[in-house]
Amino acid sequence: MLADIDWGALGFGYTKTDYNVRYNFTDGKWSDMQVTDNEYIDMHMSASCLHYGIELFEGLKAFRGVDGKVRLFRADENAKRLISSAERLCLPVPSEEMILRACEEVVRLNERFVPPYETGASLYLRPVMFGTTVGLGVKPATDALLIVYCSPVGAYFKGGMTTIKVAIDREQDRAAPRGTGDVKVGGNYASSILSGAKAHDKGYSNVLYLDPPTHTLIEECGAANFFGIKNNTYVTPKSHSILPSITNKSLRQLAADLGMTVEERAVPVEELATFEECGACGTAAVISPIAEIYDMENDVTYSYGTEVGKTCVKLYNALQDIQYGRVEDTHGWTKIVG
Repeated sequence: MLADIDWGALGFGYTKTDYNVRYNFTDGKWSDMQVTDNEYIDMHMSASCLHYGIELFEGLKAFRGVDGKVRLFRADENAKRLISSAERLCLPVPSEEMILRACEEVVRLNERFVPPYETGASLYLRPVMFGTTVGLGVKPATDALLIVYCSPVGAYFKGGMTTIKVAIDREQDRAAPRGTGDVKVGGNYASSILSGAKAHDKGYSNVLYLDPPTHTLIEECGAANFFGIKNNTYVTPKSHSILPSITNKSLRQLAADLGMTVEERAVPVEELATFEECGACGTAAVISPIAEIYDMENDVTYSYGTEVGKTCVKLYNALQDIQYGRVEDTHGWTKIVG
């Protein structure tokens, strides 16, 4: 039986579900997976994650398909990225099998919270890992806690896809060239809050960051990857300080399936003037089409129209068709959980 929820009123926020699962790393080994209904963490005030940012997370979704089956989307890619983040932070590294088992178990245990197909909503999973070693020195954590929990979230575009306005920020960098920009750790997001708040105050939905060394190349669009469309080509920036988005990876494949050329390369700011369409892509919205990019320092506006571009619509529908089981998953991206 489905949970008693007003599915249409859901936004992208936290709703309590029945269970989460956890692994503890102590004495050099991981515990068995533990299932709990406890939403809280008992943690020492001197835990290393609280003082030195030794923390990482992931985000992925499960969908109730047109056939009623529940599909988990590309959890293997999230598991690999989580492992990469753990290695970068010198945290104990969980196995891919552990992570996948936890994600599938969370979906099974909370199946009544997977929204009905016709709502366009989904079940969001949040794997999160903390260094829990007690102490005062800056050093690798020898103890850790890995949790996977979930929450139903609403359809991002309730009335159909809409465009957003974005501002280029040269005052603040999202990540250092050889820092942690290519892994999914909390510090990357903490450093973006100030510039994001300033952009929102000026009426922009998101910030477009440039490369830290030269501020001449496009990097990420806030908490999402950036892409541009021109001449039947899908162009997305390539840099060591960009988080490798699983959504972007999927869209690149789908663009190729549609007969488009795909380019992952350096993208100069000036190239913004040549794109027919632009978008930000990520787990939450899949694609947020961009109507306008404003370069605040140079007082230059790049406009793409307030109507959602046809290529963005094609790519969005192609990905959603796979996630909701409306077409055959020829790439093997989904796992039926039940």
